[in-house]
Amino acid sequence: MRTPVHDEKVSFSWKPLTETARGRLPPPLLCGPVPANTPRARRLRPAAALALATVAACVTALSMNDEPAERRAATAPITPPDDGPGLLSFATPSTPPASAKNEPDEPSQPPSSPSAPESSAQPKQVPAKSPAPSASSREPVEHGTSVRSVNHPDRSWHLSAGLVRLDPVGSAADRRAATFTRVKGLADARCWSFTTADGSYLRHRDFLLRAEPADGSPLFRQDATFCPRASAFTGAVMLESVNYPGRFLRHQNFQLRLDPYQNTDLYRADSAFRLVDGLA
Repeated sequence: MRTPVHDEKVSFSWKPLTETARGRLPPPLLCGPVPANTPRARRLRPAAALALATVAACVTALSMNDEPAERRAATAPITPPDDGPGLLSFATPSTPPASAKNEPDEPSQPPSSPSAPESSAQPKQVPAKSPAPSASSREPVEHGTSVRSVNHPDRSWHLSAGLVRLDPVGSAADRRAATFTRVKGLADARCWSFTTADGSYLRHRDFLLRAEPADGSPLFRQDATFCPRASAFTGAVMLESVNYPGRFLRHQNFQLRLDPYQNTDLYRADSAFRLVDGLA
């Protein structure tokens, strides 16, 4: 038998609850599920985390208390006793340094004894030093030097009537007049000066080489100083004037004079001289 209720249509559509409807619902049970993203759920999260941490701490404490005493004793660090032998062994090395200090004191005495022979050996070296420099200090002067021409090997510098010429030398008087003494340069110690038997110096004046006594003037010292230069001939030198750079002694018409350098074979031959032992 059908009633009007059976003919009524039932709607199963879901409708969200309004605020008024929510207010009429009873509060959820404490032991039941709490919907997420609600004020109540947000308040319960910190409390739940604290409860879990407390439970974990209690479990850890119980497990530590249940550990056997032997195992805890085995893992405990071993501390040496205060009166152990190790401390005494570190204190004992304080005595050896005292003995070590005594050892250098004993060898310090032997060096004092050999110091006496050393002082006696010093006088033996002193006389050896003094004579050596005295002999070398007397060497700067050369006695007996003659100057021979390269392109006229039978002729040498020869002092005649106060002038220096290039002459053949035969007699004893000519050999004495052709022998000079070479000394350090009056104006430059790296160069040369030539003296005669009577103490005069060879100098250039009016560009002619002559012998004159020294007057002590700077001009004389420069005129009497000649610097050796390399020559194109083996064993020979060229003599350049100090106060006239570029002018060299050469023979012309067998007269020694000071002429400027010329790039000719004749000039190089006329200005090349060899210094030999004195003829006298």
